[in-house]
Amino acid sequence: MLTKRTYFALLVVVALAFPAVALAASGSEGDGGGEAEVAAISQARAVLTPLQRSVEHYRQLADAVGHRVKVEFHAAVKRALHEKYAHLPGGVSIETLESIAACESGGDPRIVSSDGSYRGKYQFDVGTWESVGGHGDPAAAPEMEQDYRAALLYSRSGSSPWPVCG
Repeated sequence: MLTKRTYFALLVVVALAFPAVALAASGSEGDGGGEAEVAAISQARAVLTPLQRSVEHYRQLADAVGHRVKVEFHAAVKRALHEKYAHLPGGVSIETLESIAACESGGDPRIVSSDGSYRGKYQFDVGTWESVGGHGDPAAAPEMEQDYRAALLYSRSGSSPWPVCG
């Protein structure tokens, strides 16, 4: 297994070897491509070919690790949100909320009304959203947070905030 230091050393050799090959190739213009220059180019290619494979392997490994970190990060965020908003306040059932959301937004947590006044799954206006502890744009909040904030509002005011759908 190659270490980071070894990969770095390989990258340095590659970075230094390419200009050397280019100089050797360009230096042979006047003499018709002498044997020494051809031999130097062949020798450089022999050295660079395995290094290119190592660099490509390192790039693929870095891409795979980066993807895995991204996947695990998103999973951790999702778990944290689930823990934070899993229990709905005030004994409000998820079925009640789903019924309101289906009527208000078709259940779409990102939807915004045509005039921009009502936002998210429960079509909060910004003032109502803030009154139940929300910050920023309700339509940008995670769906679980929207459910939680709607349950808070329902436990305080019943269905009256949703006169058509409540």
